[in-house]
Amino acid sequence: MAHWTSFAYLGEYRFSAGSVKKQWHRLHAGDQEPLPKSSKLLSAWALFHSGEFEKASAAALLCGSEGVTLANKATCVYANYIETKEKQRLDLFNQVAQRAAQQTIAEPHNANAFYWQAYALGRYSQGISVAKALALGIGSKVKSTLETAIRLEPRHAEAHIALGAFHAEVIDKVGALIGNMTYGAKKETSLALLQKAMNLTPDSPLALMEYANALIMLEGDKRLEDATRLYELAAATEALDAMQRLDVELARSELEES
Repeated sequence: MAHWTSFAYLGEYRFSAGSVKKQWHRLHAGDQEPLPKSSKLLSAWALFHSGEFEKASAAALLCGSEGVTLANKATCVYANYIETKEKQRLDLFNQVAQRAAQQTIAEPHNANAFYWQAYALGRYSQGISVAKALALGIGSKVKSTLETAIRLEPRHAEAHIALGAFHAEVIDKVGALIGNMTYGAKKETSLALLQKAMNLTPDSPLALMEYANALIMLEGDKRLEDATRLYELAAATEALDAMQRLDVELARSELEES
């Protein structure tokens, strides 16, 4: 396996096990991951929040079953934001989807096991085209798995974001009628889920961007001004850690290209 490309802003976010523990609630407002009891795992999380994604994944896997969620998160964040080779990206998402599927069996009450399975499958779907993924039945799996994550942890803002985006993307690709009849995708549900995510994590650039994307997919150019305003808010966010910095930079690059 090739080495992962380094985070572009390495050194700007310096976390230790102690500082991660102190800031855990803020850093994990979006995924509601429980605070680890293991200092070894906290040190691995510190690598993640600092932007050392490859090291974080490797260190997490050395922690055994308790490190699987971190390994999945580090891998997905890297694959989604940093990896440029499409085959490598899809391989990494497949790797997480399989590992998370096993985790859901071993830990059926772990919301993040289901969330990262759905996230990896969803990003894989985007890589092969949403329409193709829907035809293969991946879409239904993503939807049901995200619904399970939210049922297990109703405050999981990132699961709300992902499910809201799923509803919007299905409608965008196959239309409101077929989307509703075949996949239960609804405009109102999408916007409600994304609004809930913004209520749960008002400082999340990801929530702002995905709500903006949904507005354009569901209501068209008439909401362009609103969507641009949301992207501007996301771009102006002061990032808490490396992962959030990737979202902020994505918002900035989208604004520059628009």
